[in-house]
Amino acid sequence: MAVPPVAFADSGPGDLDLIPPPPGANNWSCRPSAAHPRPVVLAHGTFENRLDNWLLMSPALAKAGYCVFALDYGKVAGGTLSGIGPMAKSAREISDFIDRVLSATGAKKVDIVGHSQGGMLPRYYLKNLGGTTKVNTLVGLAPDNHGTEWGVINLPITIVPPVTAAVCPSCIEQLPTSDFIRDLNSGGETLPGIKYTVVASRTDEFATPYTTGFLTPGPNVTNILLQDVCPGDLSEHMLLTSDPVAIRLVQNALDPEHAVPPTCAAVQVGPAGI
Repeated sequence: MAVPPVAFADSGPGDLDLIPPPPGANNWSCRPSAAHPRPVVLAHGTFENRLDNWLLMSPALAKAGYCVFALDYGKVAGGTLSGIGPMAKSAREISDFIDRVLSATGAKKVDIVGHSQGGMLPRYYLKNLGGTTKVNTLVGLAPDNHGTEWGVINLPITIVPPVTAAVCPSCIEQLPTSDFIRDLNSGGETLPGIKYTVVASRTDEFATPYTTGFLTPGPNVTNILLQDVCPGDLSEHMLLTSDPVAIRLVQNALDPEHAVPPTCAAVQVGPAGI
């Protein structure tokens, strides 16, 4: 999906991140419109950062009229990879960022769009950190809501758990058998008043099995398999955030009253790794 160039915005006061926000994001003077009254907060995945994860999604949402904000969380000081720190701490970073967005924009609530860990972790924020009063919609792209077996990188993640836990605590916490995942899903996977949309791909090679993303069906849950929408779209885990069909599905989830059916293009195949 072609979008016109959108200038990089300032990170904002107090933002010491080495990674700039993606195009269209973090304009702290943006005020939500009547058509799109809630800012959109973008939460990246494991080993990702706000720039590379949302390089196309962010300007597409900004072009559609949303105030868009993106953060890095769970990062190593001085590094470019984020989403690797302890997830409870990362969730508090997301909470603080959302408070900052609400204060700057004057909005009452935000919508969250997250990829991979970033599509699952906000559920901890909703359940344990008071997020239900500040969020309307959570859209997860390839989230690992029930943990992940780590697909093609299972061996390096799981071969020496103590080493992985020291280098990437969130990698161990995202295993299906972890205390974090078990506690996250105990007592029910969703909360009243929140709208949930999940977009998963059958070709996902990192959030495995791909069905890990799907939440228990309910009136506030929409589970979407990309190939059910466009059978020829083979976008995998890493390509999903830039896939035109997925971008349209995100926009439909954020504004269901003006939903537009996605246009299925030629077959798309993602990279073989991160």
